[in-house]
Amino acid sequence: MRAARDRHAAMRRGVAAENLCVLALRLKGYAILDRRLRGRRGSGVGEIDIVARKGAVLAFIEVKARANEAAAAYALGWRQRARLERAALLYLARHPELGGSQPRFDVMLVRPWRWPRHLIDAWREGD
Repeated sequence: MRAARDRHAAMRRGVAAENLCVLALRLKGYAILDRRLRGRRGSGVGEIDIVARKGAVLAFIEVKARANEAAAAYALGWRQRARLERAALLYLARHPELGGSQPRFDVMLVRPWRWPRHLIDAWREGD
């Protein structure tokens, strides 16, 4: 019972962090195209927290909410990056109208009572 409560609380914190990041992105001039996209279980395709566009840039954004910035920054391992890259490729395949965009992978770090930190172009595909 406690584990289910803990998971539910973590999910609420994650959604709140994503909402804060969406607000920050909109204030910076980004259009939010999609949120919380999940691949099928076992498909090897990861979840994309936010897909945003600004000009020709199409940003696939991972939100990391942790107690401190260092923990948030190190929370994105190479396996998760690879799953996100596969999810981004699938997203682009399903949205051919975005084919001329310049895809980019960003990370937004969220700490309690702080404005999100946006790491633009946090990694390149295949890094």
